[in-house]
Amino acid sequence: MTDAAPAPRVLISDKLSEDAVRVLEARGISVTFDPSLGKDPEALKAALPGHQGLAIRSATRATAEVIKAAPDLRVIGRAGIGVDNIDIDAATSAGIAVMNTPFGNAVTTAEHAIAMMFALSRQIPQANESTHQGKWEKSRFMGRELYGKTLGLIGCGNIGSIVADRAQGLHMKVVAFDPYLTEERAVELGVEKVSLATLLSRADFITLHTPLTDQTRNILSGEALSKTKRGVRIINCARGGLIDERALAEALDAGQVAGAALDVFETEPATDNILFGRDDVVCTPHLGAATTEAQENVAVQIAEQIADYLLSGAVTNALNMASVSAEEAPKLRPFIALAERLGSFGGQLTATGVEEIEVTFAGAVAGLNLAPMTAAAVSAALRPMLQGVNTVNALSVAQKRGVQITQTKTDRSPNFGSTITLSIRTEKETREVTGALFGGEPRVVRIGEVRLEASFSEHMLYVVNDDRPGFIGALGDRMGEAGVNIATFNLGRHHAGGEAVALIATDEAVGGDLLKAIRALPHVQSADPLRF
Repeated sequence: MTDAAPAPRVLISDKLSEDAVRVLEARGISVTFDPSLGKDPEALKAALPGHQGLAIRSATRATAEVIKAAPDLRVIGRAGIGVDNIDIDAATSAGIAVMNTPFGNAVTTAEHAIAMMFALSRQIPQANESTHQGKWEKSRFMGRELYGKTLGLIGCGNIGSIVADRAQGLHMKVVAFDPYLTEERAVELGVEKVSLATLLSRADFITLHTPLTDQTRNILSGEALSKTKRGVRIINCARGGLIDERALAEALDAGQVAGAALDVFETEPATDNILFGRDDVVCTPHLGAATTEAQENVAVQIAEQIADYLLSGAVTNALNMASVSAEEAPKLRPFIALAERLGSFGGQLTATGVEEIEVTFAGAVAGLNLAPMTAAAVSAALRPMLQGVNTVNALSVAQKRGVQITQTKTDRSPNFGSTITLSIRTEKETREVTGALFGGEPRVVRIGEVRLEASFSEHMLYVVNDDRPGFIGALGDRMGEAGVNIATFNLGRHHAGGEAVALIATDEAVGGDLLKAIRALPHVQSADPLRF
């Protein structure tokens, strides 16, 4: 008779609710609870060996060095949404699942945004301080009603939709800019879907609820702020970096912006900032998720997810893996990688509201378990604009946003043993890309109606151009002048003199002045940088 396997061990290195400890211990898991380790990387590395799970919040930084020091670690669970403090690539390479709790803080964060809007409109912090000083400056703190005003949401996902609901209860009119918000979902929420330019021109209050990505960084730039309705008030409880803080200070000085309420900053902890000390700015220290209820919710959720994974292999809210059984994994792994690359390709090129994502499996792959591959494709397609999307929750996120997901299969696959085709239909266009495996490696084999063959690389440039002489030479000249080396260059065209595409791998990212120069070339219809 063999001895039973030892109980899994989980280390909690941050200040989590003790409910998390109770959940884990009730499932037969041994717990080490030491919140001091999150602030001491060396002590954390020394404590990790022998633990299969690590539960953290924001203080612990699960860097590549920390992960390397944890040979027994199988899962890292983040009690909350943001995973900037986890090296997901290093965790994936080490075979460690990374999980978060993307929806546990939604109500709390939305309520904080509403509270900040009230504080800003009625100057509550300033009036409080003045009154505590024994002053009675009733005429100084003339406020503005929220009733009847227009609230502009930049981002209308899980948190933004809750803010919309609360604002409607205050009888505000709500307009929303969100590339992934469909007209049907907007109607369901009772909001008006508008362009960013329209939102800026109409909103009396603007609140941000979008992740920080390359597309959303400084979405409220100096140029954007200059186009706002004069006297607008801005609230940001999402992520620092969405607003150009220096440009905001200048807009406040000019009276273009009447006030701002900020819970997040470009650099945190924010002990010094250009916006500090101003009467027209309300600041809080990243309190969006700081309620007892929210912290209990995310602590219990992450404890349950870690326990399920360690005890049964069940995967919930994982950011770096799909739900796949041990028997299916060897066959599915390369196809999941292919589906993820195709989804990323389509998602990075999509800038308008997504209405449908269709994934078609042709050939031998059609006989496999399609769910994890579809989830991988959809999550990668949505990820450029949506925070917290992963292979587990991608389909439910899409459903909540009114995005139709279609999965089809056929036994026939012309020219290849197996292909996967991703089609993204938006309000304005349909984009389609097909891929196949060559020696187990993902390749693009068709973009729309154009056939070509290209491997995926970390840095790529996708160019659509008119098939005319001189394009390749001119493109090469611009790249050479900028000192950017071309690794591979793959071309295809629909027909002679028609539309052509180029998929180019480069040794570094293409952006800034070089990207502008390429877009300005004769015959270039579009040029977009990609990253895989």
